Amino acid sequence: MNAHLKGLIAAPFTPMQEDGGINTAIIPAYYKFLKQNAVTGAFICGSTGEGVSMTVSEKKQVAESWAACTQNDPDFKVMTLLGGTCIADCIELALHAREIGLYAVSFTSPFYFKPANVAMLAQSCLAVAAAVPDMPFYYYHIPVLTGVGFPMFDLLQAMDGKAPNFAGIKYTHEDFMDFQTCLNYKNGKYDMLWGRDENMLSALAIGAKGAVGSTFNYAAPLYNDLIAAFENNDLARAGALQQKSIDMIRLLGKYGGISVGKSYMKLVGVDCGKFRLPVKNMSDEQFEMFQKDVTALNFDTFKSQSEAVNDLI
Repeated sequence: MNAHLKGLIAAPFTPMQEDGGINTAIIPAYYKFLKQNAVTGAFICGSTGEGVSMTVSEKKQVAESWAACTQNDPDFKVMTLLGGTCIADCIELALHAREIGLYAVSFTSPFYFKPANVAMLAQSCLAVAAAVPDMPFYYYHIPVLTGVGFPMFDLLQAMDGKAPNFAGIKYTHEDFMDFQTCLNYKNGKYDMLWGRDENMLSALAIGAKGAVGSTFNYAAPLYNDLIAAFENNDLARAGALQQKSIDMIRLLGKYGGISVGKSYMKLVGVDCGKFRLPVKNMSDEQFEMFQKDVTALNFDTFKSQSEAVNDLI
């Protein structure tokens, strides 16, 4: 049950139409695009995928589309973020994920009525995990968005032995002491997936093997090269590649944040539309300036690409 995932797992954007409705029609092509760029899985309906901005019905439609196009590819693992605020909705989505054949489910902390302590967070996790005992269950730690920042070592201890399907944690935080302690807990019992693309090299150095990231959607070759350089002990090259990643990610902050990822996707030929409110999208004028900055990064030398992308999308 507790297999450890390896390599790059993309956090896909949810494709949107001009009117703001979801556009599941391009998901099969999106999957092929990721696969052709050596991405090993997809973490759908997460932060990048705007899961919190979608209805339960929409999240089911997105999950069904990913399940349908990946069902014959056991090497490409798809897990869905269930949410965190309404436990009943999360259980409903977990049961649906099992029904359609997704690999795993993930759950983040309730962030309106927040758990008072780690014990209450663990109770919330256990309530959802128990609904799908035959599926790997991951906790998604992203305190910058949830406001819930308990040490994950404490959560591992609280969960250990209570849910056989508790597989590990998607760790999107900068506490390397906590992350390393989790990696080493009970001889590496739990799968710890790194979630900060800009710090991947540091995570590799302390033992991370798998990572979930938004920038893997459009710059997977950069990160696969980084991993290869690290594994070959070419730390100078690995460091230079990490700096390229940082320079690329800095443009997200410059042009408005998470929505800028969809602008990067346009530049690799996969138009995912815009982000929903309340996220701000860049203007046409900003997009022109953004393109110039991206060109200055030599983005074409490390971007995700496919010879067939124009046929796929």
